[in-house]
Amino acid sequence: MQTDVLVIGGGPAGLAAAIAARTKGFDVTVVDAARPPIDKACGEGIMPAGVEVLRRLGVRLSGGDAFPLRGIRFLDSGVSVEARFRFGPGLALRRTGLHQILAGHASDLGVRLLWGTLVSDASQLPSCRWMVGADGQNSRVRHAAGLDAASRESWRYGFRRHYRVSPWTDFVEVHWGSRCQVYVTPVSQDEIGIALLSRDSHLRLDSALSEFPDLHGRLQGAEASSTERGAVTVSRRLRRVYRGHTVLVGDASGSVDAITGEGLSLSFHQAVALSEALGTGDLASYQAEHSRLARRPALVASILLSLDRFPPLRRSVLRLLASEPPIFGKLLTRYAPDVS
Repeated sequence: MQTDVLVIGGGPAGLAAAIAARTKGFDVTVVDAARPPIDKACGEGIMPAGVEVLRRLGVRLSGGDAFPLRGIRFLDSGVSVEARFRFGPGLALRRTGLHQILAGHASDLGVRLLWGTLVSDASQLPSCRWMVGADGQNSRVRHAAGLDAASRESWRYGFRRHYRVSPWTDFVEVHWGSRCQVYVTPVSQDEIGIALLSRDSHLRLDSALSEFPDLHGRLQGAEASSTERGAVTVSRRLRRVYRGHTVLVGDASGSVDAITGEGLSLSFHQAVALSEALGTGDLASYQAEHSRLARRPALVASILLSLDRFPPLRRSVLRLLASEPPIFGKLLTRYAPDVS
């Protein structure tokens, strides 16, 4: 079997890369050891710019598929500050639902999907012109290509659980505590996702929620609709994202801390940039665009993680923003910019 583009990893990043390459006319094959629907303990919100990229790829998420997100709200020690997205809503939906939609669209376009295929079994893999590593933070493709060298790297820990409860807001809520952040993301009309981010590998959701009485009270009596899943969130900047005919996308190509909420959107932007580079046969142009795309999320992550490390500074900043709401609105415009 032969193919133009072989994508190793069938998560959202890999499927988006496959869809983008297929729209350029390439024969595309996706290989993944797992079988759909594939879940992962990660954020389930897509920023407005990411929604627009999906639309350009022909992936349309309707109101029945996803919950519209109107903005972001920060809460800390009785202080609350919020702002709406200026360029339209973001969207949130269960990771498994997003995966099914992307896999379905890829299949409709003619992408060959080889689920349950081990990458280590080389005899099962088609020969290819380009190999795309989309196999996550611990990428075997990256290691095999000698692209593991990173210029920057830091680690935190995340856990996620869903609850069967009607959302009380159409904002993503970020509850700041002394040793963690807890994110509330509405994913449907009757379900929310609760995600914990912390530097403490032993901290779990039940213990963390006890530090947020208002949020804990809202969840009293609510049925957990998923089990608690954990993952490591990594801030990693690689020195290179391609070598020869092998190229990386998504978390395999480096990542920003989940505190930014940019993971999915960033991978969709990378997928489009990669398809452009494959179309011209110039992976160096992808390297340059990959670095450019990562610059703003990396800056946002640096600022937010500084607020995490210095709670008194964070509370002072949030009080200032609460007293001057337009400032937070302007910051959010830079945080979630238009892509037109």
